Amino acid sequence: MNHSKKLYKVAFGLAVFTIIYNIVEGLISTYLGFEDESLALFGFGADSFIEVISGLGIAHMIIRIQNNPDSKRDGFERTALRITGFAFYILVVALVITSVYNIWIGHKPITTFWGVVISGISIVVMWVLVAWKRRVGNQLNSAPILADANCTMVCVYMSVILLVSSGIYELFGIPYIDSLGTLGLAYFAFKEGKECFEKAKNDTHCCCD
Repeated sequence: MNHSKKLYKVAFGLAVFTIIYNIVEGLISTYLGFEDESLALFGFGADSFIEVISGLGIAHMIIRIQNNPDSKRDGFERTALRITGFAFYILVVALVITSVYNIWIGHKPITTFWGVVISGISIVVMWVLVAWKRRVGNQLNSAPILADANCTMVCVYMSVILLVSSGIYELFGIPYIDSLGTLGLAYFAFKEGKECFEKAKNDTHCCCD
């Protein structure tokens, strides 16, 4: 029992760290994305802020299943999921429209250097979080915590998209690559939004992976 309590504390700590990290990442990414006129980096930062809302629901979920492992998703979690879903859909629309507009006018970022740096850091941090969450989830035999680990894996995919698009532009200056990378981020944001609404309607723990 004491071992389980310790594991739940670790899981909660990972959830809190994820929230704090996404806040910091969101602030830095949106600022630098705006300054460097990199839509992909700005969109990546906006996604991080939405992940904060999701993270609050995850932290609440861990407390709930610690108190009652067999309990169902409650009102707070369902509301957090719906808000997160709406936010993702709004982000998708904004990113797609802006990407198409940038392609139309031939807009290019000033630089994508910081996109390379931030995405590289994010890949490392998120990989560690995924591995740690999966380890805790397996030890607790907790489907919700394992599902959260899979959701964190989506952040790795999005970081890779940012890294590739930013790296290619920084090295070769290929037109539209920043906008194409943004459309890639929009695709995953759409999948996450859809997943949030599906989870809000029932008690399944599946996640985009």
